[in-house]
Amino acid sequence: MEIYVAEGDTLKVGDTIVLLESMKMEIPVIAEADGTVTRLAVAVGDVVQEGDLIIETS
Repeated sequence: MEIYVAEGDTLKVGDTIVLLESMKMEIPVIAEADGTVTRLAVAVGDVVQEGDLIIETS
């Protein structure tokens, strides 16, 4: 997993938040709304499942 944002960063629709890796595929997670990152809920090396929280924004 690669993380492209940090707490306090401003996001715009379409920004890449993280890049997940699964079975040799890379899957970008894209911001669906503008906002500010208030909390990162993942770290490099974490295993995430569908529906897991990745970030919180305001």
